[in-house]
Amino acid sequence: MTDTTAPETPRKPSTEEKRRMKSAARLYAVQALFQMEASGQAADRIVREFEDFRFGLPLDTDEEPLSEGDSDLFRRLVDDAVTWQAKIDQATDRALVATWPIDRIDPVLRALFRAAGAELSTPATPPKVVINEFVEVARAFFPEGREPKFVNAVLDHMAHALRPEAF
Repeated sequence: MTDTTAPETPRKPSTEEKRRMKSAARLYAVQALFQMEASGQAADRIVREFEDFRFGLPLDTDEEPLSEGDSDLFRRLVDDAVTWQAKIDQATDRALVATWPIDRIDPVLRALFRAAGAELSTPATPPKVVINEFVEVARAFFPEGREPKFVNAVLDHMAHALRPEAF
């Protein structure tokens, strides 16, 4: 007897699932950029590691799994952050107080500004959405701190500099 059932076609993600996948990709991009800086490893190696071993896995054994990340957005953010790092770092430096150049800030925030700067450098996503999303990423890393407000201020300045036509 043969099985005559047709193979299941994968279900397309809902709008909310797509939004969560994009949010997860942004969080993963910040983690990947941080890991690249800390370990000195190349972007392609880190991207493969994240896609093969981290997407959708819990951060801790007691936690729920994270959303599956939007792989295309994740790759684009990491690649663009690496490609345009000097431009993004200059925009970040201009947004920071003169006594706090980018190389003196927390490495997680530096990775966050680079990922956000990469997304702000393209017209694919409205700047206000990018700012809101990365403020949420900052809250994930610094739930009790003032960093999310700091991130909001810096990204707002960067967005006006990188995408003035959007305002």
